[in-house]
Amino acid sequence: MKIGDLVTRNSHDNDIIFTIVDIEQDNYYLKGINVRLYADSPLSDLTKYDNTTKDKDEEAFLSRIKEVSPVHRDEYFYLPGKIVHIDGDKDYLNNCLKYYEQMNVAALGINENEVGLDQKIYDILKKHHPNILVITGHDAYYKKLGPIDDLKAYKNSLHFVKAIEVARQYEPSQDRLIIIAGACQSNYEALIKAGANFASSPKRINIHALDPAIIATTISLSDRNKDIDVKKIIESTKYGEQGIGGLITKGTMYIGYPR
Repeated sequence: MKIGDLVTRNSHDNDIIFTIVDIEQDNYYLKGINVRLYADSPLSDLTKYDNTTKDKDEEAFLSRIKEVSPVHRDEYFYLPGKIVHIDGDKDYLNNCLKYYEQMNVAALGINENEVGLDQKIYDILKKHHPNILVITGHDAYYKKLGPIDDLKAYKNSLHFVKAIEVARQYEPSQDRLIIIAGACQSNYEALIKAGANFASSPKRINIHALDPAIIATTISLSDRNKDIDVKKIIESTKYGEQGIGGLITKGTMYIGYPR
């Protein structure tokens, strides 16, 4: 097998499709195609994925999330909320930007490492003035490093928390700036306490690469005068309440007349 090949892991019931990003002797470094996950594996545990075979579950999910828009072509016109999406992974960011484009939502993508983001985020917000801020990338919980509530036991949760806290210094109101934060296995409770409206991951599971973008898009396309259906919006993500949770909040879209 070589760098760029698609593979699955036998020890995990071949549940996630990865691409090989690096090889060191018998250690293969992997990145999830659709799930925000890095992993490594010996060659003996890998099975080459037949990319001519359609992933029916993924296709059904992608088809479903294209139907989240409440906007109808009628006599009104619509001004969705503006999104700034900061992502530590360029590939996942590009996938999210394609989704925003498909949904006709204005979104600016910024590829920025999770480490040190708190030093840059204030200037980003001051420059672009978004209604919705997405902060994501990669994360992981390492049980051997500490209990589930210890931020030191996570790959990037502490960096997410610091970035959220600075964003809340810029805009304290959770109605004026909606923050969606976290990645795979992030410390959900810490991110919510820091000021996020939505965060991952309540059950410390992996999340789909598009999950933060689904939340952001739905809020962007929801009436700013009405509360969103928080259960419905979370259920629209790949893994539902196990992967993302959040607060009842209002949408960010202005509706005008006549069109």
